[in-house]
Amino acid sequence: MDSSSSLLAVSVLYLAKFHSFVSGAHAFSRKHPMSCYLSTMLVVFAGGMLCNGLLGEPILAPLKNSQQLGVATIVWYLVFYTPFDVGYKFSKFLPVKLVFSAMKEIYRCKKVYDGVTHAAKLYPNAYVIMILIGTLKGNGAGFTKLIERLIRGVWTPTAMEFMQPSFPTKACIVASIIFVLDQKTDLISAPHSLVYFGIVIFFVYFKLSSILLGIHDPFVPFENLVCALFLGGIWDSLARVMGGAKEDKGDAKKKD
Repeated sequence: MDSSSSLLAVSVLYLAKFHSFVSGAHAFSRKHPMSCYLSTMLVVFAGGMLCNGLLGEPILAPLKNSQQLGVATIVWYLVFYTPFDVGYKFSKFLPVKLVFSAMKEIYRCKKVYDGVTHAAKLYPNAYVIMILIGTLKGNGAGFTKLIERLIRGVWTPTAMEFMQPSFPTKACIVASIIFVLDQKTDLISAPHSLVYFGIVIFFVYFKLSSILLGIHDPFVPFENLVCALFLGGIWDSLARVMGGAKEDKGDAKKKD
């Protein structure tokens, strides 16, 4: 699968999601086509732009590939401006959506791997930087929601991926950690191709599960367990129980 076909899938799904969830997207695309186009290109190429900015490289470098930019532009036009919303309805047709979703997750895995590998060349011993760049490469659109919405004239200061990370962000963090361990340590003895294939299956499986089965975030049970054990959950519960017991004793004394 080449990068252009993968970018086609990414563009279709991002634009279909934008068209579905943004209130008045149809009217907005008619009234503000420039804003609609710029916000779309930011979302599609967000990962590369963010990583380039952090690594001191040209931020607009992802736009230099005329073929990819042309594919994204054509998809943007077809989704928003075809008669009777044919392009949008086609992208929402379930078999088409499943195929594009699988392609998108394969491309996401490639972006995570490219981010980790590129950061490893610049900072060979900085594991945190490798994980950060891999995560941003894989889900850059999640971290640029605030800017993307500002371009559309919407101010949502609480839309911060750091505060409420989505499942793609969590999955990219896990994938980045696995790639770092695979490249920089001997903890993973499996062949690299098998590790890469396993992560692709991980991305694709949970994406299709979210569409077909409604499983949106399988990390939640593990997060709750970790928070309870290591991030103060148990102690907060004990404090509430002890505080409630003291209040009950105080109320009993007042009644006496």
